[in-house]
Amino acid sequence: MAHIPVEGAFEAEAGAHVADQVGFVRRYIFSTDHKVIGIQYILTGLFMAVVGTLLAVLIRLQLGWPAHQWTLVGKLLPAGMAGGIMTPEFYLALVTMHGTIMVFFFISYVLVSGFGNYLIPLQVGARDMAYPFLNMLSYWVALLSALVMLASFFVTGGAAAAGWTSYPPLSAVPSAVPGSGWGQTLWILSMALFIASFTMSSLNFVATIFSLRARGMSMMRMSLTVWSFFISAILGLLAFPPLTAAAVMLLFDRHFGTSFFLPSGLVVANQLLPHQGGSPLLWQLLFWFLGHPEVYVLILPALGIACDILPAFTRKPVFGYRIQVYCLIAVGVLSMVVWGHHMFVSGMSPFSGEYFTLATLLITIPMTIFGVNMMGSLWGGKLRLTTAMLFTLGVIAFFGTGGFGGLFLGNATADMQLHDTYFVVGHFHFMIGGVTLLATFAALYFWFPKMFGRSMNESWGKVHFWLTFIPFFTVFFMQHFLGLQGMPRRYYAFTSYEFLQRTMGQNVVISVAALTLMGAQLIFLANFCWSLARGRRAEANPWRATTLEWTVDSPPPHGNFGHALPVVHRWPYEYSVEGFDADYTPQTVSPREVPVTA
Repeated sequence: MAHIPVEGAFEAEAGAHVADQVGFVRRYIFSTDHKVIGIQYILTGLFMAVVGTLLAVLIRLQLGWPAHQWTLVGKLLPAGMAGGIMTPEFYLALVTMHGTIMVFFFISYVLVSGFGNYLIPLQVGARDMAYPFLNMLSYWVALLSALVMLASFFVTGGAAAAGWTSYPPLSAVPSAVPGSGWGQTLWILSMALFIASFTMSSLNFVATIFSLRARGMSMMRMSLTVWSFFISAILGLLAFPPLTAAAVMLLFDRHFGTSFFLPSGLVVANQLLPHQGGSPLLWQLLFWFLGHPEVYVLILPALGIACDILPAFTRKPVFGYRIQVYCLIAVGVLSMVVWGHHMFVSGMSPFSGEYFTLATLLITIPMTIFGVNMMGSLWGGKLRLTTAMLFTLGVIAFFGTGGFGGLFLGNATADMQLHDTYFVVGHFHFMIGGVTLLATFAALYFWFPKMFGRSMNESWGKVHFWLTFIPFFTVFFMQHFLGLQGMPRRYYAFTSYEFLQRTMGQNVVISVAALTLMGAQLIFLANFCWSLARGRRAEANPWRATTLEWTVDSPPPHGNFGHALPVVHRWPYEYSVEGFDADYTPQTVSPREVPVTA
């Protein structure tokens, strides 16, 4: 019998005793258990995704059929669609809130905070996060942030309407448009709360990975999922403070008469504003100093999760593990110095534009290597096309397609022509929408048995995949060509422009595909809810995977690992080791039983 350290046994027994004594509210609502908090983030993010999707439905109805009178919708939304006809300011609010909710309150909550909280302690061999109370606090601040954002729909003037980037002066002058009033103020307060929550989570991620790894779990034995959360957390800690400062300054401009972002001579509603000395470009600089690292805060966990799922369904190791780690680090470093490529048309010096072009193209090198290695992981594998694997293959496809479009936007000369067109919308949605969305679904189907002890229905899962992948690709691939025809984004009535009349048919096709995509998510929600109650019971390791979370029960107990923490003997991707019958070797298997290959 293996020796159990006295202190480890005492901690496990004490933790189990605490778990048995607490009531329902303490265990499942105000919980400090990282697994419960992770699931809380995931469920909150899925709810916010439903809200963001409903906003997208309204956007596509307007763009596909701008002259149609939606009488029923008009009765439900009399302020923004009186008589069934959408107003321009309501359209701006829809675009603003859809982008904000999907980027910050869906993808960030589910993919980063949700799966990060759930997986990191399990995959590094810890009982919980380094700071459990701080972890609980981060979720409740995040929930408050989401509620404040939703509250902006119900104030006078409606929700914020300055775009998800909130450029001044629309965001800085309360009288600019209806959504520039209290809706914009609540947007700023919500984002400040979100940043506070994300900072708490990021600190916990870094501290847990650094200090609570199990014996034998060196940095180069961590899964690529943990590595991606680690880099993502560091980026968040470095990049979010500037936006916090910018949000405070924006509130001062709005309510206390300062002029950080408002220049002199600004006329709004036929009135000359008293502000002078400010610059809207200062907001752009501060926003994109966060905004571009934020892209990788979301994409890197998506890629890390995909690399964890691939080996389980190819039965072979990840190709180029160490190179993948170095690529993640390189992308993290370079992502902090390329923000200016969002501002090529702002009047920056050509020399600055040349630097940001070169830096942006440089970041494509590690990203390309990472993508090629993901495809190399497929070579020679025994592919098993489960739902999780299909979504992972979709991640690779969208990563390649979206990355190719980014080559044009990262070049100052090309971006001058494509900036603020639907080419940007297509590229952005492939990368920050498609890659992260498909990775989120892959993770949900893959780790659902571990989280809830039941399996999702594979047949309906595959239907969900095809009705998601094909319409998504159709919508955002076509939008690249709309951009090449000069179609600007954030315009609500393209039929007003003669040169865009020929895009009407394309917009109808895109809207039909988009509505199909959004309707397909009802299949996922039904499958998710049905599987929670009636899904097939899952064993501890249904996928025959090798990382530490698959060595414990499904769902894992309080404290994760029973009386003794695991001891790690090998890297996380030992599949099909030569000379042994089993085609997978968990990280806890001793070298005496199976030789260590890496």
